[in-house]
Amino acid sequence: MDLVELLNKAVELKASDVHITVNLSPIARINGKFQKLSPDLLTNNDVYNLASQITNEKIIHKINEQGEADFSVSLPNKHRIRVNVYKQRGNYAMAIRIIPNEIPKFEELKLPNAIKEFVNKQKGLVLITGPTGSGKSSTLASLIDLINETRECHIITLEDPIEYIHNHKKSIINQREIGRDSVDFNSALRASLRQDPDVILIGEMRDAETISIALRAAETGHLVFSTMHTIGAAKTIDRIIDSFEASKQQQIRSQLSTVCTGIVSQQLIPTIDEKARVVATEVMIPNTAIRNLIRENKIYQIQNIIQTSSKQNMFSMDQDVSRLYKQGLISKDNLITKCNDLQYIKTILYI
Repeated sequence: MDLVELLNKAVELKASDVHITVNLSPIARINGKFQKLSPDLLTNNDVYNLASQITNEKIIHKINEQGEADFSVSLPNKHRIRVNVYKQRGNYAMAIRIIPNEIPKFEELKLPNAIKEFVNKQKGLVLITGPTGSGKSSTLASLIDLINETRECHIITLEDPIEYIHNHKKSIINQREIGRDSVDFNSALRASLRQDPDVILIGEMRDAETISIALRAAETGHLVFSTMHTIGAAKTIDRIIDSFEASKQQQIRSQLSTVCTGIVSQQLIPTIDEKARVVATEVMIPNTAIRNLIRENKIYQIQNIIQTSSKQNMFSMDQDVSRLYKQGLISKDNLITKCNDLQYIKTILYI
């Protein structure tokens, strides 16, 4: 079985992911639904042979030693894939994310224009948040590409692994892959501050140390972009604060209240005909009131300010999900399952 042929078929079907595991046919995820790419049930040797087509001895050794490995590969059709090969019940398995061969233009993503304004900021912290598979990487890539096209900047990206490939345009852009170009995010992030950056992209803020360095980078005049696996600005802020021990939390609240430039949360929801997915977003652009609430640890009040600040280009996830429902783009079932506060939805939609 040829992996490239399987992946080409998945690309033709507009799949987002491919799953390869023992005792199952290769499966593509298309708009959130599973579809077989082949009738053949795979053995452990089949999965190993497929993995061997895109790995080397170093990666195989890491899988056998640690149980998993992340990496990215360019395919002959110019698409890239992000791969996680792992062991399960002693057998090999693969999860493959298909990355489009071109960086998506901002307009193609159908995101609110308020997000586009972040690229003009000279400093601060911008977070793109949401569950796995919600399009965070595409959003970040489009924003970085927009900066690359319009500003003379030195952009450094720290990724694990590198997904979209950026070429130098108006900016200088250097992409560093964790594990290949640097040992870990923290080392790469510390080093980046000595590399004369204007813009720093951190693939994910995973721990207190990374968050701390990112806040310091934003404080010292850099524009920092990153992601977190949270939905909603308030939950994102809570997650950041809770990453630190109690004695440090007030300092982090103070830093975050100063440097936070914006938090965007997004999720993809199936359209009413289930043939595609649409993006629902929440946008928080900190004003004086929000900065004070962060500093005073009154995070629970932020949601109300977001919902009542449309003139400042803010809106909540529930407001955007409601908009999609009123426009006939998503079903009532998905409205109910994808909202954060069903009682609020019932109040504004009378359902």
